[in-house]
Amino acid sequence: MTTRRTFLATSAALAATALSYNRIYGANEALAIGLIGTGGRCRHLLKSLLTIKDARVVMLADVCDANLALTQKMLPAEVVATKVYKQLLDSKDVAAVLIASPDHWHVPMTVDACAAGKDVYVEKPLTHDLSEGKAVIDAQNNHKKIVQVGMQQRSMPHIQKGMEVIKANRLGKIHKVHLTWNRNSDRLRKAAPTLDPKTVDWKAFLGNAKDQPWDEYRFRNWRWFWDFGNGILTDLMVHFLDVVHWYLDLNHPTRAVSVGSYPLAKGMWETPDTIQTLLSYGEDLQVHFEGTFSNARHGAMATFMGEKGTLYIDRGRMEFTPERDRGVAEELILGTGKKGLDFYDKPDGELLHLQNWIECVGSRKTPYCPAETGVSAASAAHLGNIAFRENKVAVWK
Repeated sequence: MTTRRTFLATSAALAATALSYNRIYGANEALAIGLIGTGGRCRHLLKSLLTIKDARVVMLADVCDANLALTQKMLPAEVVATKVYKQLLDSKDVAAVLIASPDHWHVPMTVDACAAGKDVYVEKPLTHDLSEGKAVIDAQNNHKKIVQVGMQQRSMPHIQKGMEVIKANRLGKIHKVHLTWNRNSDRLRKAAPTLDPKTVDWKAFLGNAKDQPWDEYRFRNWRWFWDFGNGILTDLMVHFLDVVHWYLDLNHPTRAVSVGSYPLAKGMWETPDTIQTLLSYGEDLQVHFEGTFSNARHGAMATFMGEKGTLYIDRGRMEFTPERDRGVAEELILGTGKKGLDFYDKPDGELLHLQNWIECVGSRKTPYCPAETGVSAASAAHLGNIAFRENKVAVWK
């Protein structure tokens, strides 16, 4: 059994190795990074990015003055800011970009960045629509750029350990996987307006979305409106669904059925605040996901159910439990707290994932989550949303 002490020693060695790879650029050189979309998620990633010695932020781009101002407070005064992201891409001072914009901008910005010669770290979900997959994969491959999608579970040591359990066939044949992302949190409250519309380039924010009047609630809560995001399935399910695809070497489901409702968000959100989706991968594997904002039972986790045993993972632990004397139990617990937490104190998945990206920018090796994996996980979520929105069994074509 792997103990916490063993893990901590291993984790420290992994971190040291990752940092050593970062120095591929040269003794006095750091990767010059531009940030595109500097809202709350970007600032969260920036906390980890700022701890990486061989990376430095040189430029910011966001359509909102307030976002730029808050992010600039975290950085040296000389960091340049613009409200036009293509100006950032045109800058010869920027070698790579971190994209944390709303979902509907992920692919256009990634494609533009690759064409401009920049390597890319882009938040999940990579795509906003099934039709976007080919364009972003082609942009990565044709321009020979390093693209890392922000599904940081692949960089977490305990989840990598889970892959070893799968590869060793300790579960046997897997017929069912259960995924959850349940929260009990107030995501709906309409606060008093705080933004002056003149300080936001609303037209630029809309991008390829339909024209519509300024709406601060939608601007701040874009994940729950179809024009800008795709709700729980793309925002949350993709994290552990990507692990399913990785562990079981899958690309996309063959069918999807979804049931969603609005016990909390009726009249406020377009996407459901409670949803269940059943994804079929051929005749032998079913993946069931449930997500809600009204109850946190099970939290965020994945359970792989095999003929010889069960593998449980969340963002802080891995547990293998054999079926009736068919193996030896094993666990690797990294963080502290109850099972299923969204965010444990350990590991710092964002830091590890950013380190992997920066390492690969230097080495030109494929990162843990290239465009192909981002397209795959997002496509499964899109199929689930098609099933919900069209009230049918959605079939992969």
